[in-house]
Amino acid sequence: MLFLYNLVVSIAGFFLKIVALFSPKIKLFIEGRKNVFSILEEKIKPKDKTIWFHSASLGEYEQGLPVIEKIKEKYPSHKIIVTFFSPSGYEVRKNNNIADVTIYLPLDTKSNAKKFLKLTHPELAFFIKYEFWLNYLKELETNKIPTYLISGIFRDNQMFFKWYGGFYRKALKAFTYFFVQNEKSKEKIEAIGFKNVIVSGDTRFDRVAAILERDNTVDFIKQFKNNTPTIVIGSSWPKDEALLAEYINQAPSTVKFIIAPHNIKQDQISNLKSQITKSTLLFSEKDNIKDLSNYDVFIIDTVGLLTKIYSYGTIAYVGGGFGNPGIHNILEPATFGIPIVIGPNYSNFAEAVNLVKIGGCIVISDFTELKQTFDRLLLDKKYLNEKSQICKSYIQDNKGATESIMKIVL
Repeated sequence: MLFLYNLVVSIAGFFLKIVALFSPKIKLFIEGRKNVFSILEEKIKPKDKTIWFHSASLGEYEQGLPVIEKIKEKYPSHKIIVTFFSPSGYEVRKNNNIADVTIYLPLDTKSNAKKFLKLTHPELAFFIKYEFWLNYLKELETNKIPTYLISGIFRDNQMFFKWYGGFYRKALKAFTYFFVQNEKSKEKIEAIGFKNVIVSGDTRFDRVAAILERDNTVDFIKQFKNNTPTIVIGSSWPKDEALLAEYINQAPSTVKFIIAPHNIKQDQISNLKSQITKSTLLFSEKDNIKDLSNYDVFIIDTVGLLTKIYSYGTIAYVGGGFGNPGIHNILEPATFGIPIVIGPNYSNFAEAVNLVKIGGCIVISDFTELKQTFDRLLLDKKYLNEKSQICKSYIQDNKGATESIMKIVL
């Protein structure tokens, strides 16, 4: 079966080169991997001590960040290597200031795995949440490198739990410890013979809790808000925006809106703006505006500001709930104690399921429910405050995963 796995990886690598001719994202995927080994040869010397973290994309990187920061603090003389599989993670965080080397992970072939580990020679390796690359895991096990899965999630549909998944189960022997998010994941992995598993929780709670300790001031948002109730719309998609634009156009002038779309391509931003009849400002235009408080809607056509912007929200709407795979990050607005409204597709996200269950997050499925929810939150201060406190407490009650992980790693 491992032979078939390697064959599939090789074939996929070939076809991706063809697809790259037509897809900008896949082109980044291919081009970004061309110089990985030469970069490693330049930046990692044979005598360097290193620690390796791998994340699939941006969300997993953010999830692992509290552990990366603690490891860097405890091992100041080691070089930190961060790898990404996806361009959507690498392109956003390639210039981070926590890692000494940030690169794409080469495709999981035998030769790539051997060469990568020979050049990086990590003393510790961490995989964040998932991505189980069989050749890399085999080489880590062969080289007796302590390897950890952090904030892991195991589900019934994964290969490990299928009758034909023996070669995948065997690869899990590379892990020194599995730090999983919940009891169900622990039960799943124990059922196939692994006892080196601990329910540590989700490190994302530590990351978002720490946001409160930072300076979240954004002067131009403060000027725009002008002490007015504000609905912050984060990571919205066109299906979200169609409902939201209808509400915005009907909303009283005593409410303002900040929209940070998931996709900031110019044509989609123009389409969004065209749906809104109220005075609307783009981030890219703000420097030409004397008084931002004169506008009702602020569209953020850039990246990297949403977390801080949530701190100015009265209510948060988090997008993605009308599509697949579902909603985006609800923990960032929750840490600021903001009631959260989402679309109906959220069942694959444990934090959303939990926050809906305890009442901090409200699910809507159409415009009528959206309007009723926003109107009640804006008019009923007691209701708003109850939801706010639930969200804030949920974050504080679930932090501590990083500390649990570090106790064992150290």
